Amino acid sequence: MRLTKKLGLFAAAAAFTASTAVLAAPTFINVLTGGTSGVYYPIGVALSQIYSTGIDGAKTSVQATKASVENLNLLQAGRGELAFALGDSVADAWNGVEDAGFKTPLKKIRAIAGTYPNYIQIVANADSGITSLADLKGKRISVGAPKSGTELNARAIFKAAGLTYKDMGAVEFLPYAESVELIKNRQLDATLQSSGLGMAAIRDLASTMKVSFVAIPADVVSKIGNAAYQPATIPAGTYDGQTADVPTVAITNILVSREGVSDDVAYQMTKLMFEHLDRLGNAHSAAKDIKLQTAAKNLPIPLHPGAERYYKEVGAL
Repeated sequence: MRLTKKLGLFAAAAAFTASTAVLAAPTFINVLTGGTSGVYYPIGVALSQIYSTGIDGAKTSVQATKASVENLNLLQAGRGELAFALGDSVADAWNGVEDAGFKTPLKKIRAIAGTYPNYIQIVANADSGITSLADLKGKRISVGAPKSGTELNARAIFKAAGLTYKDMGAVEFLPYAESVELIKNRQLDATLQSSGLGMAAIRDLASTMKVSFVAIPADVVSKIGNAAYQPATIPAGTYDGQTADVPTVAITNILVSREGVSDDVAYQMTKLMFEHLDRLGNAHSAAKDIKLQTAAKNLPIPLHPGAERYYKEVGAL
């Protein structure tokens, strides 16, 4: 009897120890962002800080990447738990569009939220004489890393405007900060950047030299033939020396997770984000456009069940 009782106590103690170890196992949340001079990165840092204190046992990290396409491929490979990506790239990933950087359909990705829009911002050295899309012919331009979300945007817009890369004097495939430095050094004439308004690299350029912003007219936007691209405006005064509104294109950004991230973690990531929108807005003004009412609508991929649970709970679905 005593031996049986002792064995029972040992078994109970072992079970308790094992369950405690399971409970104590850390929850890793790697947030995949973009270049450090863009908008994804500071918002991603703010989210990681919110999750590190708001989710029990969370071990968070932030990874600077080449943004949308790389992020989605990393998610599919299980090398991240949350990622920023452009809506058109997310749709291409789900459908496995090889020309967009997806060799096979990425069926493990799941949406957390539609967030703020990216604006296509084409900025040029004012001395280059570039004031329209047609003026880009024969000029030197940077369009983002190859097959990045930005570069895919550039291809779509130029095609709709009747332009190709062959029309340009030179095309560089460089991230935000490097593109701006080359314009400052008179080694590039213009750059096309897909980002939230007020992005750091363009602010830096506009405060350093006189620049011009190139309009993308609504008729060009309509020729793109993709519902992810919508006419938009860069309001006057967004950057130093920008005295007029600039017609352009906007594409919604999506926060994406994946299968394998537990429903509870996805629920908490979604809930904490909306409970701390003020902190995200402080990290970057672009985040002020994140709206709960539209976050779960018109998404090109399925919602993560954890996020869906939150939206149903608050009546946003």
